[in-house]
Amino acid sequence: MTRADTPNAAPERRLRLLSCNILAGASVQRYSEYLTRSINAVLPGRSKLDNLDRLAEVLPQFDVIGLQEADAGSLRSGFLNQTRYLAEAAGMPFWSHQPNRPMARLAHSANGLISRLEPTSVLDYPLPSRIPGRGALLARFGEGADALAVMIAHLSLSAPARAKQLDFIGEVLQDYPHAVLMGDLNTEIRSAEMKHLFAKSSLVPPDQATPTFPSWKPRRALDHILTSEKIHLDKVWALPQAFSDHLPIAAEIRLPSHIAPRLHRTRR
Repeated sequence: MTRADTPNAAPERRLRLLSCNILAGASVQRYSEYLTRSINAVLPGRSKLDNLDRLAEVLPQFDVIGLQEADAGSLRSGFLNQTRYLAEAAGMPFWSHQPNRPMARLAHSANGLISRLEPTSVLDYPLPSRIPGRGALLARFGEGADALAVMIAHLSLSAPARAKQLDFIGEVLQDYPHAVLMGDLNTEIRSAEMKHLFAKSSLVPPDQATPTFPSWKPRRALDHILTSEKIHLDKVWALPQAFSDHLPIAAEIRLPSHIAPRLHRTRR
Protein backbone atom coordinates (compact mmCIF):
# COMPACT_ATOMS: atom_id res chain seq x y z
CA MET A 1 0.00 0.00 0.00
CA THR A 2 1.45 3.37 -1.00
CA ARG A 3 1.42 6.43 1.22
CA ALA A 4 -1.46 7.95 -0.77
CA ASP A 5 -3.53 4.78 -0.24
CA THR A 6 -3.26 4.68 3.54
CA PRO A 7 -6.56 5.49 5.29
CA ASN A 8 -5.10 8.30 7.41
CA ALA A 9 -3.01 9.93 4.70
CA ALA A 10 -3.58 13.70 4.48
CA PRO A 11 -5.04 14.91 1.17
CA GLU A 12 -2.36 16.20 -1.18
CA ARG A 13 -2.13 18.17 -4.39
CA ARG A 14 0.32 17.28 -7.16
CA LEU A 15 1.93 19.87 -9.39
CA ARG A 16 4.34 19.58 -12.31
CA LEU A 17 6.95 22.32 -12.69
CA LEU A 18 9.25 23.23 -15.57
CA SER A 19 12.21 25.60 -15.78
CA CYS A 20 13.86 26.51 -19.08
CA ASN A 21 16.54 28.93 -20.24
CA ILE A 22 15.29 29.59 -23.78
CA LEU A 23 18.18 31.77 -25.08
CA ALA A 24 15.65 34.17 -26.66
CA GLY A 25 14.43 31.37 -28.94
CA ALA A 26 17.83 30.52 -30.41
CA SER A 27 18.87 26.91 -30.92
CA VAL A 28 22.56 26.09 -30.31
CA GLN A 29 23.73 22.52 -30.92
CA ARG A 30 27.50 22.82 -30.49
CA TYR A 31 30.00 25.27 -28.99
CA SER A 32 31.17 26.50 -32.40
CA GLU A 33 27.68 27.85 -33.11
CA TYR A 34 28.07 30.51 -30.42
CA LEU A 35 30.49 32.10 -32.92
CA THR A 36 29.24 30.94 -36.31
CA ARG A 37 25.62 31.81 -35.56
CA SER A 38 26.30 34.90 -33.46
CA ILE A 39 24.40 37.11 -35.92
CA ASN A 40 21.27 35.18 -34.91
CA ALA A 41 21.65 36.53 -31.40
CA VAL A 42 20.66 40.01 -32.55
CA LEU A 43 18.34 39.28 -35.48
CA PRO A 44 14.84 37.77 -35.54
CA GLY A 45 14.09 34.78 -37.73
CA ARG A 46 11.61 32.07 -38.59
CA SER A 47 13.81 29.49 -36.90
CA LYS A 48 13.32 31.20 -33.54
CA LEU A 49 9.54 31.14 -33.89
CA ASP A 50 9.64 27.49 -34.97
CA ASN A 51 11.74 26.70 -31.90
CA LEU A 52 9.29 28.53 -29.61
CA ASP A 53 6.39 26.66 -31.22
CA ARG A 54 8.10 23.33 -30.46
CA LEU A 55 8.48 24.38 -26.83
CA ALA A 56 4.84 25.53 -26.67
CA GLU A 57 3.75 22.00 -27.58
CA VAL A 58 5.46 20.70 -24.42
CA LEU A 59 4.21 23.31 -21.94
CA PRO A 60 0.65 21.99 -21.42
CA GLN A 61 2.15 18.98 -19.60
CA PHE A 62 3.06 21.34 -16.75
CA ASP A 63 1.26 23.54 -14.23
CA VAL A 64 3.87 26.24 -13.50
CA ILE A 65 6.68 27.16 -15.90
CA GLY A 66 9.65 29.45 -15.29
CA LEU A 67 11.58 30.95 -18.20
CA GLN A 68 15.00 32.57 -18.25
CA GLU A 69 16.47 34.58 -21.13
CA ALA A 70 13.06 35.11 -22.69
CA ASP A 71 13.06 38.23 -24.83
CA ALA A 72 10.74 40.97 -23.58
CA GLY A 73 10.31 42.51 -27.06
CA SER A 74 13.39 43.74 -28.92
CA LEU A 75 15.00 43.47 -32.35
CA ARG A 76 16.32 39.93 -31.85
CA SER A 77 12.78 38.60 -31.26
CA GLY A 78 11.06 40.75 -33.88
CA PHE A 79 9.77 42.87 -30.96
CA LEU A 80 7.82 39.88 -29.67
CA ASN A 81 7.15 39.32 -25.99
CA GLN A 82 8.24 35.68 -25.94
CA THR A 83 6.68 34.83 -22.56
CA ARG A 84 3.28 35.99 -23.76
CA TYR A 85 3.74 34.25 -27.11
CA LEU A 86 4.53 30.92 -25.46
CA ALA A 87 1.62 31.21 -23.01
CA GLU A 88 -0.86 31.94 -25.77
CA ALA A 89 0.54 29.29 -28.14
CA ALA A 90 0.35 26.69 -25.36
CA GLY A 91 -3.15 27.74 -24.29
CA MET A 92 -1.96 28.58 -20.76
CA PRO A 93 -4.17 31.22 -19.10
CA PHE A 94 -1.72 33.15 -16.89
CA TRP A 95 1.63 34.73 -17.63
CA SER A 96 3.88 37.47 -16.28
CA HIS A 97 7.44 38.58 -16.96
CA GLN A 98 10.24 40.54 -15.39
CA PRO A 99 12.23 42.48 -18.01
CA ASN A 100 15.87 43.13 -17.17
CA ARG A 101 19.18 43.94 -18.84
CA PRO A 102 17.92 46.01 -21.79
CA MET A 103 20.55 46.56 -24.51
CA ALA A 104 19.23 49.52 -26.46
CA ARG A 105 16.57 48.01 -28.75
CA LEU A 106 18.75 45.05 -29.77
CA ALA A 107 18.06 42.65 -26.88
CA HIS A 108 15.94 42.71 -23.74
CA SER A 109 16.14 39.62 -21.53
CA ALA A 110 13.43 38.68 -19.05
CA ASN A 111 12.45 36.08 -16.52
CA GLY A 112 9.02 34.68 -17.37
CA LEU A 113 6.18 32.94 -15.57
CA ILE A 114 3.57 30.84 -17.38
CA SER A 115 0.94 29.12 -15.28
CA ARG A 116 -2.20 27.05 -15.40
CA LEU A 117 -2.87 28.33 -11.88
CA GLU A 118 -3.83 31.90 -11.09
CA PRO A 119 -1.22 33.62 -8.88
CA THR A 120 -2.40 35.74 -5.98
CA SER A 121 0.46 38.14 -6.65
CA VAL A 122 3.67 38.44 -8.67
CA LEU A 123 6.59 40.42 -7.24
CA ASP A 124 9.80 41.59 -8.93
CA TYR A 125 13.09 41.70 -7.03
CA PRO A 126 16.31 43.18 -8.41
CA LEU A 127 19.25 40.98 -7.42
CA PRO A 128 22.47 42.41 -5.97
CA SER A 129 25.40 42.50 -8.39
CA ARG A 130 28.33 44.73 -9.30
CA ILE A 131 26.80 44.85 -12.79
CA PRO A 132 23.07 45.58 -12.37
CA GLY A 133 20.37 43.88 -14.41
CA ARG A 134 19.74 40.49 -12.80
CA GLY A 135 16.38 39.87 -11.18
CA ALA A 136 14.13 37.30 -9.54
CA LEU A 137 10.39 36.94 -10.07
CA LEU A 138 8.28 35.67 -7.15
CA ALA A 139 4.80 34.27 -7.78
CA ARG A 140 2.60 33.63 -4.75
CA PHE A 141 -0.36 31.26 -4.85
CA GLY A 142 -2.50 31.82 -1.75
CA GLU A 143 -1.98 34.01 1.31
CA GLY A 144 0.26 34.07 4.37
CA ALA A 145 1.59 30.80 5.72
CA ASP A 146 -0.74 28.91 3.37
CA ALA A 147 0.88 30.38 0.26
CA LEU A 148 2.96 28.49 -2.26
CA ALA A 149 5.86 30.76 -3.25
CA VAL A 150 7.61 30.07 -6.56
CA MET A 151 10.72 32.13 -7.33
CA ILE A 152 12.24 32.18 -10.84
CA ALA A 153 15.80 33.46 -11.19
CA HIS A 154 18.76 33.66 -13.55
CA LEU A 155 21.96 34.21 -11.59
CA SER A 156 25.30 35.76 -12.49
CA LEU A 157 28.34 33.99 -13.93
CA SER A 158 30.56 35.27 -11.11
CA ALA A 159 30.69 33.20 -7.90
CA PRO A 160 30.88 36.25 -5.56
CA ALA A 161 27.82 37.78 -7.27
CA ARG A 162 25.93 34.49 -7.08
CA ALA A 163 26.72 34.21 -3.39
CA LYS A 164 25.15 37.64 -2.75
CA GLN A 165 22.16 36.81 -4.95
CA LEU A 166 21.50 33.46 -3.26
CA ASP A 167 21.89 35.10 0.13
CA PHE A 168 19.22 37.63 -0.87
CA ILE A 169 16.93 34.92 -2.28
CA GLY A 170 17.31 32.88 0.91
CA GLU A 171 16.21 35.86 2.98
CA VAL A 172 13.12 36.46 0.82
CA LEU A 173 12.06 32.82 0.87
CA GLN A 174 12.49 32.54 4.66
CA ASP A 175 9.00 34.06 4.94
CA TYR A 176 7.42 31.14 3.05
CA PRO A 177 7.24 27.65 4.59
CA HIS A 178 6.26 26.23 1.17
CA ALA A 179 8.74 27.61 -1.33
CA VAL A 180 10.23 26.67 -4.70
CA LEU A 181 13.31 28.19 -6.33
CA MET A 182 13.84 27.36 -9.97
CA GLY A 183 15.96 28.69 -12.77
CA ASP A 184 19.38 28.87 -14.36
CA LEU A 185 21.47 29.36 -11.23
CA ASN A 186 24.77 29.04 -13.13
CA THR A 187 26.31 26.85 -10.43
CA GLU A 188 26.49 23.22 -9.34
CA ILE A 189 24.48 21.94 -6.39
CA ARG A 190 27.61 21.35 -4.26
CA SER A 191 29.13 24.81 -4.77
CA ALA A 192 29.99 26.93 -1.73
CA GLU A 193 27.26 29.46 -2.49
CA MET A 194 24.60 26.74 -2.79
CA LYS A 195 25.72 25.14 0.48
CA HIS A 196 25.31 28.54 2.12
CA LEU A 197 21.80 28.86 0.67
CA PHE A 198 20.76 25.49 2.12
CA ALA A 199 22.27 26.40 5.50
CA LYS A 200 20.32 29.64 5.85
CA SER A 201 16.98 28.73 4.24
CA SER A 202 14.38 25.97 4.34
CA LEU A 203 15.35 24.87 0.82
CA VAL A 204 16.91 21.43 0.65
CA PRO A 205 19.31 19.95 -1.92
CA PRO A 206 17.97 17.26 -4.26
CA ASP A 207 19.09 13.66 -3.85
CA GLN A 208 21.16 13.94 -7.02
CA ALA A 209 22.15 16.54 -9.58
CA THR A 210 20.46 16.67 -12.99
CA PRO A 211 22.84 17.72 -15.81
CA THR A 212 21.32 20.25 -18.21
CA PHE A 213 24.26 22.01 -19.88
CA PRO A 214 25.28 21.98 -22.65
CA SER A 215 22.06 20.68 -24.14
CA TRP A 216 23.80 18.60 -26.83
CA LYS A 217 25.96 16.75 -24.30
CA PRO A 218 24.80 17.66 -20.77
CA ARG A 219 27.56 17.40 -18.19
CA ARG A 220 26.87 20.26 -15.80
CA ALA A 221 23.88 20.71 -13.51
CA LEU A 222 23.37 24.48 -13.75
CA ASP A 223 19.56 24.53 -13.82
CA HIS A 224 17.68 23.60 -10.66
CA ILE A 225 14.27 23.16 -9.11
CA LEU A 226 14.69 23.37 -5.34
CA THR A 227 11.95 22.95 -2.75
CA SER A 228 11.53 23.70 0.94
CA GLU A 229 11.37 20.94 3.55
CA LYS A 230 7.57 20.97 3.72
CA ILE A 231 7.15 20.21 0.01
CA HIS A 232 7.52 16.60 -1.10
CA LEU A 233 9.70 16.41 -4.20
CA ASP A 234 8.69 13.23 -6.01
CA LYS A 235 11.07 13.42 -8.97
CA VAL A 236 13.30 15.72 -11.01
CA TRP A 237 14.30 15.10 -14.61
CA ALA A 238 15.71 16.85 -17.68
CA LEU A 239 13.56 16.89 -20.80
CA PRO A 240 15.25 15.20 -23.77
CA GLN A 241 14.20 17.97 -26.16
CA ALA A 242 16.75 20.75 -26.61
CA PHE A 243 15.22 24.18 -27.21
CA SER A 244 18.40 26.18 -26.48
CA ASP A 245 21.87 25.54 -25.09
CA HIS A 246 20.25 24.31 -21.83
CA LEU A 247 17.92 21.35 -21.43
CA PRO A 248 14.67 22.17 -19.61
CA ILE A 249 14.45 20.76 -16.09
CA ALA A 250 11.17 19.41 -14.71
CA ALA A 251 9.87 18.33 -11.32
CA GLU A 252 6.78 16.81 -9.78
CA ILE A 253 5.88 17.95 -6.27
CA ARG A 254 3.23 17.17 -3.67
CA LEU A 255 1.68 19.82 -1.42
CA PRO A 256 -0.62 19.52 1.59
CA SER A 257 -4.13 20.25 0.32
CA HIS A 258 -4.57 23.29 2.57
CA ILE A 259 -1.67 25.12 0.89
CA ALA A 260 -2.78 27.81 -1.54
CA PRO A 261 -6.47 27.13 -0.79
CA ARG A 262 -7.58 29.24 -3.75
CA LEU A 263 -5.30 27.32 -6.07
CA HIS A 264 -7.29 25.99 -8.99
CA ARG A 265 -6.70 24.44 -12.39
CA THR A 266 -8.32 25.46 -15.58
CA ARG A 267 -9.55 22.64 -17.77
CA ARG A 268 -6.90 21.07 -20.00
